[in-house]
Amino acid sequence: MCGRYTLTNVAPNLLGPLFGVLDIPLLSPRFNVSPTQDVPIVRVLSPGAPRTLELARWGLVPSWAKDLSIGDRMINARVETAAEKPAYRSSFKSKRCLVVTDGFYEWKKLGTGKKQPCRMHMPDEKPFAFAGLWARWKNAEGSTLDTFTILTAEARAAVADVHDRMPVILAPDAYGSWLDPDEQRADVLQAMVQARIGDDLVVTPVSTRVNNPRNEGPENVRPLFAQDLS
Repeated sequence: MCGRYTLTNVAPNLLGPLFGVLDIPLLSPRFNVSPTQDVPIVRVLSPGAPRTLELARWGLVPSWAKDLSIGDRMINARVETAAEKPAYRSSFKSKRCLVVTDGFYEWKKLGTGKKQPCRMHMPDEKPFAFAGLWARWKNAEGSTLDTFTILTAEARAAVADVHDRMPVILAPDAYGSWLDPDEQRADVLQAMVQARIGDDLVVTPVSTRVNNPRNEGPENVRPLFAQDLS
């Protein structure tokens, strides 16, 4: 699964070209994104519309849900079953998004019974995109809330040594098709999420500060060296 991630570089002149968005709102660097928080996603709201980057709540709440709490359990969707499961089926068909990130955390089990947090990131530390699904939920008073989930798949390469699952990372040349609400061909969508981008991810041990979702700041992503792990 993916239960924590980062977006530390939020410069508009970086994010705009990377994700094809013209208008980037002012964002704060995030070093410990946690479920139920509002974080940026990129989406296309209707066929032919431009891409937008907006905040949405992490933890998908289907439109038919009776209350918001279901989203706490729906931060991830398994790519193997998301297209068929009632909670995700509609979103997989036409409400797909890019979850903007530059790294994610997993915890490696140690022989001592403890767990070492590790941050997975690209070698150049640049932002990239998880494959996401979004939904719009309306409460009894008529107010709407946009929420999302992150697709996950079996881990590979260096990540598999830490955890058996990882977020689905999309190739930049797949962004357009993934975001297009008119693209509903199952074989095309599955090919994008099965491409398994991320073999070159770097696994970096980091401070146990990230264990507490209230802890933010650059110290969370500072690499630990051998002497720090002893």
